Amino acid sequence: MVSFKHLRGDIYGGITTGIVALPLALAFGVASGAGPIAGIYGAIFVGFLAALFGGTPTNISGPTGPMVVVFAGLFASMSDRPELVFTAVILAGVMQVAFGVLKFGQYIQLVPYPVVSGFMSGIGAIIVILQIGRLLGAEPPGDVLGALSVIPDAVVNVNWQALAVGATALIVGYGWPSRYSKYLPGALAALIAGTVVSLLLPGAPVLGDIPSGLPQLMLPSYDHDAAYLVLEAAFILAVLGAIDSLLTSLVADNMTRSKHDPDKELIGQGIGNGVAGFFGALPGAGATMRTVVNIRAGGVTNLSGIIHAVLLLAIVLALGPLAAQIPHAALAGILVKVGIDIIDWGYLRMAHRGPRWDLLLMVLVLALTVFVDLITAVAAGVVLAALAFVRQVAQLQLKRIAEHPKRELLPNELELIEQAKGRVNVFDFGGPLSFGAAANMGHMIRTHAHDDAYILILDFSRVPFLDVSSARAIADISQDAHAAGRHVYVAAMNEELKKVLRSLQADKYFDPGMVFPTRQEALEAAVEHVRKVESGKK
Repeated sequence: MVSFKHLRGDIYGGITTGIVALPLALAFGVASGAGPIAGIYGAIFVGFLAALFGGTPTNISGPTGPMVVVFAGLFASMSDRPELVFTAVILAGVMQVAFGVLKFGQYIQLVPYPVVSGFMSGIGAIIVILQIGRLLGAEPPGDVLGALSVIPDAVVNVNWQALAVGATALIVGYGWPSRYSKYLPGALAALIAGTVVSLLLPGAPVLGDIPSGLPQLMLPSYDHDAAYLVLEAAFILAVLGAIDSLLTSLVADNMTRSKHDPDKELIGQGIGNGVAGFFGALPGAGATMRTVVNIRAGGVTNLSGIIHAVLLLAIVLALGPLAAQIPHAALAGILVKVGIDIIDWGYLRMAHRGPRWDLLLMVLVLALTVFVDLITAVAAGVVLAALAFVRQVAQLQLKRIAEHPKRELLPNELELIEQAKGRVNVFDFGGPLSFGAAANMGHMIRTHAHDDAYILILDFSRVPFLDVSSARAIADISQDAHAAGRHVYVAAMNEELKKVLRSLQADKYFDPGMVFPTRQEALEAAVEHVRKVESGKK
């Protein structure tokens, strides 16, 4: 729903971000292989519809580095079948809508920071690599290895006019004073400066004629031989766009002290990308830089995103022919700055102070992103991060399983322990039991059980749930104790745990009647049992 409560701020925010988005949309369109008009219409469709239906009021959406990298790879491999390429974009939109409907938004945000840092930095590196050839006046292919292979020849046969144009755009982009940015954004200043240099030093390749009318409808197509490639690209675009958008939403939340709706945001992004695919436009996502510009310029509601898209449409309809003289090298200079800015320099500067594993994970994901593909990088990073976390949690759980620290026992429980004279061991499971700790739980208890102890009290007071692996481990512990002539007392087990153990027959070696509501009652029963045994020996 469109709100007009902050009309002045939204108008200024929308106009400002529209101006910022123009050179970026052109640059991303050229970099994708689909042409500058595809970039412009990607910003229009995704920007308008994601703002209208999304869940982050201040988000400005459009083509982004991560999305363009994936799209460019697909377009390079299927340049003769563009309908299949845009079918992948449509499917990506459908998948994002499904993610939102199925409430996947909260899970996509759980990707660990080193993984996000690694693939974002990898994407930044890819953008830079792909644009080096264009800065030198060459026309590199859309893949990393191909672009790297072109560089030596481009250096030998450099187009000095293109290099001058690209260097000018890059220098202006980095050196443009921030105090002037509210009047003329740095990216637009770089584009103008590069174009002026190309007019003074003719010879650098330019965009040429750009269609200025409305885009034509592009219906989806199916090809059995290319189906897997299309589906794979669609899934990567959907997941990557979802991650990119929700990370931008988190940035917006921090700046506005608000809370976005992740599932609604995914639905809005999906609608935008789906429609963009029908009109041969680039896929997009929430764009962090443009969103920050929007908020700082006064944008508060989704009206600013709508105005940004409408402004771009007016520009492309009225001023499209003027863009024909824009040189490729100027756009390459802008994109090199974008790629360098995407690299997570902040984390890289301080990574040596943090855990070494996180740094290694980040570097691995970065390398996989650049030299393999994004989905492999993210999947490998998430799996490795999850395994590392499970290992850390398992180590803490195993440490807690050692005999109950006396400082955590109540005074009357300490007195009961003393009365037991080493015949009773209390083992505290300390929290949720995971499969990571299950394999070594039995060994930990056997190692820490006193030789003279013939009663083991398993304290479940802080265990809200357990998995199948843990249930089997508990069955093995009780079976080992039974075989060794020991008794197993169970304390403070909730009904859910009892149900799980009962359903898996993991409680069959528990001593009958030795399941107690509290640890103290288990200790009292154990001490009474010890007294009877000791008095019987006398």
